[in-house]
Amino acid sequence: MTPGALARIIGEAAGDRRRPGGGERCELCGEELPVEDTPAECAPGEHRHLYDTERDEVLCACRPCSLLFVRGKAGDGHYRLVPRRRVRLPPVDTTPLGVPVGLAFFVPHTDGTVTAHYPSPAGATRWETDPGAWQDVVAACPPLGTLAPDVEALLVNTARGGRHHWITPVDDCFRMVAVVRREWRGLSGGGTVWPAVERFFAELTERT
Repeated sequence: MTPGALARIIGEAAGDRRRPGGGERCELCGEELPVEDTPAECAPGEHRHLYDTERDEVLCACRPCSLLFVRGKAGDGHYRLVPRRRVRLPPVDTTPLGVPVGLAFFVPHTDGTVTAHYPSPAGATRWETDPGAWQDVVAACPPLGTLAPDVEALLVNTARGGRHHWITPVDDCFRMVAVVRREWRGLSGGGTVWPAVERFFAELTERT
């Protein structure tokens, strides 16, 4: 995940997307997003997001532009409409994927690869998982076979006793990374980062 992706989610580097009144513009057509759709942090449900597969960035989109990407109306370019679906899963054993930490997310891609990410003070560390190991995980949890490539992820938190396993849109994952980045203090993270992570997961709700 690039710094630009984080900026678009948490508003740390909004740049020329913000107009004098503090709102935002659609990053495709430049149309102003309604004031009520421009919170300080781009929370899901306020406006739609597109994922740019070439630049690995999440973009804010107005309703007319987002509708172009519903059911592929805009063609097969490098933009993907980020879904809103969230599904709570039973515990998923991610041990075969070689995850070194309990807080991570996994994104399948159209080319068959699967990237794993875990948050850090500098953003998200990223590496490629073994495809065979991922297929074993999917076989044990069939709903993972329905993940939309590039734009949906398996989001897991088993750190410090957490028991969270979700199918989420990638913008949720980016928001989680942003929480860690914002709250981390010192070498060990300090006393606020893990309570903030728990609040993030506690506020997730299932959504079709």
